[in-house]
Amino acid sequence: MAMTYRALSRLLSYPEPQLQTEASLCVEIVRKEGLVPDRIVSALGKLAGHIEDSELYEAQAAYVELFDRTRSVSLHLYEHVHGESRERGPAMVGLVELYRAHGLEMEVSDLPDYLPVFLEFLSILPDAEAASLIGEAAHVLEAIAERLKKRQSPYRAVFSALIEISDRPADRAAVADLLAIQDDDPNDLDAIDKAWEEEAVTFGPETASDGCPKAQAMLKTMQGTRQ
Repeated sequence: MAMTYRALSRLLSYPEPQLQTEASLCVEIVRKEGLVPDRIVSALGKLAGHIEDSELYEAQAAYVELFDRTRSVSLHLYEHVHGESRERGPAMVGLVELYRAHGLEMEVSDLPDYLPVFLEFLSILPDAEAASLIGEAAHVLEAIAERLKKRQSPYRAVFSALIEISDRPADRAAVADLLAIQDDDPNDLDAIDKAWEEEAVTFGPETASDGCPKAQAMLKTMQGTRQ
């Protein structure tokens, strides 16, 4: 069971005073476990420095603008594969049940597909199972990493670390499908409102009843860890 996932979860969490005091410690945990190459550990160190050195309210505002106002880099995994379609509800229920089966109870305010929560879950699994689940989500993580690279965001380092830990490379076609979706401009509030009002976008099959094969595979693999 790797503490690296818990450390990455903390680095990806909403900035608050406690995180500013422990960000460098999180990077040191990742370094000591050795699951992530040195070049990415160095990038994580830059992220930790950014978190620690930024004025708190500015860091919080920037975090909200990046991850909450920009749908294309949302930290909710199923947002990228289900949107707000009806398939997302059962997938959420499946995740909650899976977490509970492993003794992880959800906070009332958290959604189960929120990446920091998902990483907390991975930290209690055997390494091979955790790496396999990262592999199922690798196309989403890769697409988000590309979006963050475009924005020159230091948070890209967390996604680069997860891609390195994955037990398989991302499906390039699935990544291309995600990146083909027009990127959000967090400053265009009218466009953001319109996007949330429109019918949800799904990736893969064109019929809503089919759902997304990548999401189905990820959930099926997760459910298999109960056995």
